[in-house]
Amino acid sequence: MRIDSKRVRALMAVTGVALALSLTNCSNLNFIKRRLPPPTQTPQGVIFRFNAPSARVVQLAGNWPANNWLAGQAQTGTFLVGEMKNDKGDGIWTRTEPLPPGRYQYKFVVDRVNWKQDLNNPNRTDDGFGGFNSLMDVR
Repeated sequence: MRIDSKRVRALMAVTGVALALSLTNCSNLNFIKRRLPPPTQTPQGVIFRFNAPSARVVQLAGNWPANNWLAGQAQTGTFLVGEMKNDKGDGIWTRTEPLPPGRYQYKFVVDRVNWKQDLNNPNRTDDGFGGFNSLMDVR
């Protein structure tokens, strides 16, 4: 039986990396995103939150009349319909939206081009484009 020295070295390198990660308790794995609460109803409206530390602009898009999947921009003359705020500079974008009782679909729009479902909300429906819209029931 012949032992391939290149394979042995590669296996040792992989084992070394695995051992180093286990010894550091995986503290350097910064790619794991912080879990946020799903939309929360308050007397002021529904609070939506989205984690996007590198985003320059995040918007909340939804099917309620004032937003109409950001088509409200034609009515208001602005491209920042549903604009969310990152007041603390921590990459957690928030918006409080006064919504009357009903069922609504929504997504987050990052830097005006990337439409993302709310991964912190398990309620979703097919968006008709191969993805999902998040669902929110307001009581």
